[in-house]
Amino acid sequence: MTYCLAISTVDGLVFCSDSRTHAGPDRLSSHSKMHVFRPASDRVFVLLAAGNLATTQAIVNHITQDLDEPDRQSLRTCEKMNEAAQYVAQICRNEVDQAVTTTADSGIDATVTFIFGGQIRDTTPAIYQLYSAGNFISESDQTPYLQIGESKYGRPILDRIVKRETSLEDAARCAIVSMDSTIKSNATVGPPIEVLVYEKDSFSTDHYIKLEEDDRYLYEIKHSWNEALNKAFSQLPRFHWEKRSSANLH
Repeated sequence: MTYCLAISTVDGLVFCSDSRTHAGPDRLSSHSKMHVFRPASDRVFVLLAAGNLATTQAIVNHITQDLDEPDRQSLRTCEKMNEAAQYVAQICRNEVDQAVTTTADSGIDATVTFIFGGQIRDTTPAIYQLYSAGNFISESDQTPYLQIGESKYGRPILDRIVKRETSLEDAARCAIVSMDSTIKSNATVGPPIEVLVYEKDSFSTDHYIKLEEDDRYLYEIKHSWNEALNKAFSQLPRFHWEKRSSANLH
């Protein structure tokens, strides 16, 4: 299984993904689910993938090959983020259709889901959720984030904390906590965790970290969050009979 998410704020974008591709009693492996494209100095794109790994690789290879063909539509020729999302979504549909036909008798699920985001100069950074059918949706002011894969465990903190005005760094910390909550509840999601923080109009991917399971920063985030949760829980209001019992003792 997989868990990937992206957050859109007024200052830029945050992308976060796990790396586990197989889970079972005798087999664990990992593979990066974050793919970064910088086809020109005026644009940057990030693709997060959930689903069939072979289909994902075929789609990424198709996007990369188009960049090498000057006469083809590609991420280099798209003028708006919506156009870039349509382009990637169409590739996704074509490759999934081909994969489904090839694996029809095998029982293999060849479908994929993507989060696609980035910025083209003179446009606003954006993130989209792309489906195997070739359609896509964008985030909104009410819900400025997107999730794919095993999303339910990591959603509560996003709903409570993330807003359009949230700083990029706070959004990134929130993404890591969301990922850690998912990892704690689902063994099919696991590290390394990749985090990319994109600052609006920078066209740079320098703010990138890869957190292994024993990473010191990841440990501090997990430990601090666990302590804060326990402290908050211990301070919840008491039931009325607890208060009365406490008074009787005195």
